[in-house]
Amino acid sequence: MVSKPKTTGTRSTKKPVKATASKPANPTNSSTARNKVSVKKASNPCSPWPQGEKVRRINVALQGGGAHGALTWGVLDRLLEDDGISIEGISGTSAGAVNGVLLAYGITAGGRAFTRDLLARFWKRISEIAATSPLQPTPLDRMLGLGRMDYSPAFMALDMMSRVLSPYQFNALALNPLRDTLAEFVDFEVIRHCKEVKLFVSATSVKRGRVKIFDLEEMSLDAVMASACLPFLQPAVEIDGEPYWDGGYMGNPAIFPLIYHTDSSDVLLIQLNPINIQETPKSAQEILDRLNTLTFNSSLMREMRAIKFVTDIIDSGYDDDGRLKRMLMHVIDAEDVMDDLGVSSKLNADWEFLQYLHRIGYDRTEVWLKENRDALGVRSTMDIEEMYL
Repeated sequence: MVSKPKTTGTRSTKKPVKATASKPANPTNSSTARNKVSVKKASNPCSPWPQGEKVRRINVALQGGGAHGALTWGVLDRLLEDDGISIEGISGTSAGAVNGVLLAYGITAGGRAFTRDLLARFWKRISEIAATSPLQPTPLDRMLGLGRMDYSPAFMALDMMSRVLSPYQFNALALNPLRDTLAEFVDFEVIRHCKEVKLFVSATSVKRGRVKIFDLEEMSLDAVMASACLPFLQPAVEIDGEPYWDGGYMGNPAIFPLIYHTDSSDVLLIQLNPINIQETPKSAQEILDRLNTLTFNSSLMREMRAIKFVTDIIDSGYDDDGRLKRMLMHVIDAEDVMDDLGVSSKLNADWEFLQYLHRIGYDRTEVWLKENRDALGVRSTMDIEEMYL
């Protein structure tokens, strides 16, 4: 079950985005000033989600993956554009938690068009901050493939430093531009009163070695930062005296909150970390890259096995007097693209790269909806045994 302890994390004093957008804006025209305005809940007497018999209500499960979360932005952009889709629940980890919080806040504060605009401006703002960082792809990186930074002197220095120094030594003040940026865009008080969607964010309890699920009642900026806390770059995030690391180690993303706490049986997984690769890793960097994807997929693999086990029991004719819930599982991924991107690209927030990933997510969702819309509410469209077992 999902626990609900009281959260006492610090709150940002920055004022997030006002809900005034009527249509998605061009993110290239965004500015910091547009985000530093007072919060006002938009007048929204009706549900922000499409209504009608043909509307399919789904849950979304959002994997983490740093800058690769821009692909999830593209997926959500297309789903929010669709008049035949509504979202009941969101489970997100790390970058998936960031996208999930933006979705929950946006849909509550201003509806679907506002949310699409909010996501676009957030990712544009991330790229603007990254442009001032020494962490940039070199011309050789760009020649070898869009997104990688394996030959970036700054990336190599960061990689080496993180192996010999802890973040308590080189980042003792826990500086994190993501924290300040998210505070510009999201009012967590609005999220805690959200009625339009259910939100679950995963973090890893450092001392207790298990997943912690933050739900709407305890959602905070600290909770999202805990979910996105890579321990070799940031000190653990403490909430109520408990230290947390990136949720990807224990739930990337966690599926079980969507099983226990939503009515919809459909779960659309947005998978960023490739399960299958084409070649055996041989260089030191390739081996480390593969270890990274294996680590951050391990919890998902276990949950998929459990879902398959319960599905087989239900198929055999036993449902424990209705207490077993059949889950209809779906996935949108870009394994063919992600296989070519190393871990270094997860730190690359170059706007061209983020737009590239967004377009992939948007286009793959367009194709997925054309092929699988009629299956929603009826059957799974992924073969769990083939993909995960």
